[in-house]
Parts: sequence; C-alpha cells; structure tokens
Amino acid sequence: MGSLFVALTAIGANITSIAPFLVVGGVPITLQTFFAILAGIVLGSRLGAFSMFVYMVLGLAGAPIFAQFKGGIAAIMSPTFGFILSFILVAYVAGKIVETKRSLPFYVTAALVGMTSNYIFGTNWMYAAYVFWFDAPEGFTYQLAWLWMMVPLPKDIVLSVLAGFFAFRLKRSSITKVQDKNQKNVA
Repeated sequence: MGSLFVALTAIGANITSIAPFLVVGGVPITLQTFFAILAGIVLGSRLGAFSMFVYMVLGLAGAPIFAQFKGGIAAIMSPTFGFILSFILVAYVAGKIVETKRSLPFYVTAALVGMTSNYIFGTNWMYAAYVFWFDAPEGFTYQLAWLWMMVPLPKDIVLSVLAGFFAFRLKRSSITKVQDKNQKNVA
C-alpha cells in the first residue's frame, strides 16, 4: 500500500500538466502535501514516512516524479526541495497524531499539523536556499518568503481538512492500517 502513496504523490506533483493554470508565479500548486498527509494518516507514522522517503529517493535517483516532471540529485539544491524533504516529516507527524486517538477531530488536527510542518520546514528551506545558494530576487526578505506561501495556503488548508475527513471515512470502512495505541493488533 505504501507504493500506492508514492505513485499518488508523483501524480499530485504533476497535476499542473493537466491543469497548467495551477502554476502561480512560476510555482506549481500541487497535491503532494495532500497525499503526504494521507500517507501518514492511512498507513501510520512509520510506513507513511517510509513511503514519502521512497518518493524522495526515486526522484533524486532521476525518476521524473517531482513537480513539472523533474528529478535527479540536482533537486537538492532547488529552493523547493525542503517541501519534498518535509513530506517525510508530514507523514510521520500526521500518522503519530492519529495513532494516539482515532476520532474525526484527531484526523483533521493531524492533517492540519502535518500541513503546518510542511510550510514551516519548506518555507525555511526556500528562504535559506535563496539567501545562501541562489540569487535572491531584489528586495527578498524572510517575510516575503512567507508572503509567497499565502497563495497556496487556502488550497492546502481546505485539502488538509478534506484529507482528515477522507481518512476518517476510510478508517470507518476498515481500510486504513493505523491503530489506536490502546488497541491490540488482532490480525
């Protein structure tokens, strides 16, 4: 099931090839965070994080699965690589929260906390990349880096809440692998 989330994240990364209007200011608006959150909530913290690690490694190995069908080791130097790296953290954190209690509020909270960790890690990486190894645009500041993130924020909030609801529905259908810490594995 982890490979499914690797594939879904790759598709979500390249949704702009189907909907080119989702590129705003040269930055593709993707569904990667949505699928990273779902990976953690549906698969659990460890398997979810591992599936996002596999996604990152495949992309770094050259598979064109990052946004705009990019791949290769050079992606590490990209200002947006911090977001890719953060997917591992996103899946782990979201999965850990849901593993403590499997209720709808926890699913939605896990999704929103996962999204927040993506923004914090990714935006700070982007800022550092522009300051240290890219030519920062004229007048570039830390505040401007965060201002850029306001464009995809409403989409990511809505998708995170939807991910929480969707994963909760999957749980109620007994499709997810995540279990409460208090519940014993009977399988």
